[in-house]
Amino acid sequence: MATSFGALCTDFYINQKTSLKMDLPSERETNLHFLEAVRKAIPSMDRFRRYDGELALESSRRNEEYRWLSLQRTNIRTGHVNPQAMSDAYDFHRLILKIMPYHLSISPLDVDYLELMFGFDLECKSDHDEVVFEALFADGPLANLFRVSDASVLDVQPVLGMSLSQRGDLQAYYEVKTRTKSRRGSSARYKHEPISLFLTLRRYGPVEELDDLGAIFTTLADRAETMATERFVPDLLTPIARQITSSSA
Repeated sequence: MATSFGALCTDFYINQKTSLKMDLPSERETNLHFLEAVRKAIPSMDRFRRYDGELALESSRRNEEYRWLSLQRTNIRTGHVNPQAMSDAYDFHRLILKIMPYHLSISPLDVDYLELMFGFDLECKSDHDEVVFEALFADGPLANLFRVSDASVLDVQPVLGMSLSQRGDLQAYYEVKTRTKSRRGSSARYKHEPISLFLTLRRYGPVEELDDLGAIFTTLADRAETMATERFVPDLLTPIARQITSSSA
C-alpha cells in the first residue's frame, strides 16, 4: 500500500459526501447520463447496482484498490479504498464535485455541507470493545465506571466532535467503531471484522459559487492530513493498534 496512512492499517479509505437540502432528480435519463459520464472518466467503475433508495456505481471489489459512488435522496457520496496515492483519491472526489452540479441540477443554494472522511480499518481478532477500553480508558477516571461486581466491557465506541472555526461552520469528528455484539455480549460472530477509526471534517454552507466546492474540498483535505498526522494517528490509532498487538500476543 503506497500511502503512509495505508501502511498503518489493514485498509485505508478516503470518502467524500455532499449533503443537499433538496432531493436529487429521480428521472432515469438524468441519473444514467451522470453515471455514464463518471464511467467514461474512470472506465474501471463499470459495476452499476440499484438498492432501496440508492443508485451505486463502483469498480470491482475483488481488487484491493477500488472506487465507489452512491446517489441517495439528498446526498452524493464517493469513496476510494486503498488509493496508491492521496492525490489519486483527491482527484476522484474533485472530478465528482466538478461534474455533478451540471448533470444533477445542483445549485449553490442547495448545498448543505461538504464532508471529507479518512477511514482506517484495523484487523482485530480480540474483543473489540475491550481493546478500545484498555487502549483509551483503562488508565483514566472513566475506568472507575466499570469497577462493578461481575462487570465486563460491552460497548465502547467513543465519538468526539469539535468546532474548528468561530462561526461553527467547520467541524471535525473523531470516531471509533467496534462491531456489534450479540444481546448477551458475545463477539464471536464478528471476530473477522475490523475496528474502524474515522476522522471526519465537515464544512457547512452557504456556498457562493459551484466552483467554490473544489476550494472547500482542498481546505478540508489539507486540514484532515494535518490533524491525522499530528493528532489522530499518535493519540488514537497508535494506542489502539498497540493494544491489538498486545491482546493477541
